[in-house]
Amino acid sequence: MAGQIAARIRSEREQRRWTLAQVADASGVSRAMINRIERAESSPTAVVLGRLAAAFQVSVSALLTPAEATGVHRMADAMEWHDPGTGYRRRQITGPQFPADIAEVHLPPGASVPYPAASLAFQREAVWVLDGRLTFHEGDAVHELNPGDSIEVEGPVACVFANTSDAECRYAIILARVDRP
Repeated sequence: MAGQIAARIRSEREQRRWTLAQVADASGVSRAMINRIERAESSPTAVVLGRLAAAFQVSVSALLTPAEATGVHRMADAMEWHDPGTGYRRRQITGPQFPADIAEVHLPPGASVPYPAASLAFQREAVWVLDGRLTFHEGDAVHELNPGDSIEVEGPVACVFANTSDAECRYAIILARVDRP
């Protein structure tokens, strides 16, 4: 998976004709780290992927999914990405050509994953808790979500997904691209 992420990030950068320094400036991720990721020498954390996705104005899932992925997606064939820092696991449900971006996430007990407001600058997000309990920080607001609960996030706001329980939390993220002024 590291090779696929490396190729996708390099491709996004090259499509824009950006230098490593330009990506670093836009994302807040160091040039050295971007270089290591592009060479598949380092696996990015969820936070780093969120910053890179925001800089490229694509979803995190777009960086994790092959560009040609369409049609039937078999569970047995699904690639699952693991955040080396938190143990967070993410499996893409839809392909990049589908109008909504849907991913399944497993968040271990005690783990917390922040995303910057910039990651929602061009998309709306809904979070649907499937199992466990999720503490969702939406800016300054904190929401305790249980199985079956969902939340829609309207605008660009910093978010934190936190599992403060002693059991894994499984939830779905649904993203839709929007044009903002």
